[in-house]
Amino acid sequence: MNKTSTLQNALMLAPLIGASDTLLTALSLALMCLLVIAVYGLKMRLLRAWLSAPLHLPAAMLIAATLTSLVALATQAWAFELYQHLGLYIGLIALQCVVLECNGFFTEPRLLERLRLCALFVSLMIALGLLREVLGHGSISWHLPWLAADGSVRLAILAPGGFILLGLLLAARQAWLGRSPTP
Repeated sequence: MNKTSTLQNALMLAPLIGASDTLLTALSLALMCLLVIAVYGLKMRLLRAWLSAPLHLPAAMLIAATLTSLVALATQAWAFELYQHLGLYIGLIALQCVVLECNGFFTEPRLLERLRLCALFVSLMIALGLLREVLGHGSISWHLPWLAADGSVRLAILAPGGFILLGLLLAARQAWLGRSPTP
């Protein structure tokens, strides 16, 4: 598995920043990602031996698009307001599945490494969603002059605030683990 894949890491930023403005949306998209990636991995495991090299990528795209379409339709049918907020990001799950497939994520023999990556993504989604909801929607009461009247920090729900909070979370994780950033 290629751990330094810039494309893979860049694609993870869109749902992390865009869909984590509340805890509900962050948790919902994280669960959708886990569901689609798990089912995709199982289906491709069954088909991989039957596919020739030229058909591998089209089959991967077809399965990923089908699964994300099913999740999008189910969300649209049973949670329309959530679908309105997450519709674009649900489609990006298919792209992420194909990128993970091309990087060898699903053929990697070490299951713990794959689970660690999924757990890191889900924990970042939940932590960012919780922080952005608390800070941006005024879930707690603060009385500081740079806050809105309801005690919220409006920057937290905007994309720049999401990037700032993500950077602070990653810096706190590195400080907690005592590691310096890798070049």
